[in-house]
Amino acid sequence: MSFRFEGVLGMSVGSVSSSGGVTISFAERFATSEQFDQIFREGMGLVETTASYLDGAGRREAKALGPQHSVLYATESMRLTTRLLEIASWLLVRRSLKAGEITPEEARVKRRRIKLTTIGRPAHTKDFDKLPAELRRLVETSFALNDRIVQIDRALEAPALAVVAGRDVPNAVQGYQQQLASAFGQADQVKH
Repeated sequence: MSFRFEGVLGMSVGSVSSSGGVTISFAERFATSEQFDQIFREGMGLVETTASYLDGAGRREAKALGPQHSVLYATESMRLTTRLLEIASWLLVRRSLKAGEITPEEARVKRRRIKLTTIGRPAHTKDFDKLPAELRRLVETSFALNDRIVQIDRALEAPALAVVAGRDVPNAVQGYQQQLASAFGQADQVKH
């Protein structure tokens, strides 16, 4: 039997095991799912909400802060904006791939330029609690979304598995069972 495994940005991941089971591509399924559309809407909505806040109420709230907290406000708003630009870039690359506007290889190249980082957490920022409540909420919401996207990205970018043709793919659990059985002199009792 012939087996095929792939797993890089939108490429088909599929196989038929000797037991007849079919492996479904997370990347393929996610890209066309309602979950992707929901995350896309959530991410782009957060970008719009943040821009509106920073240009309106946030600007007024920043003027009311003392000098020390004004610098912190400026720093956190720049970090927030940068984080959201990276999230939006990731979402747009994924949507372009989904729509067939770019190839998986083009998506990989574009993805390498995107920096989904997890640094600068509010818990590590002195006087974060002194910032306006809405800015704090936006920062925390952006980190929650960033964390979800990082997890999805890791799953989508999992290294390609080797292509195996003409032989059965070994079952890891079965291998451990065989090792245990042979260690206890019962190798002939392990079922395949």
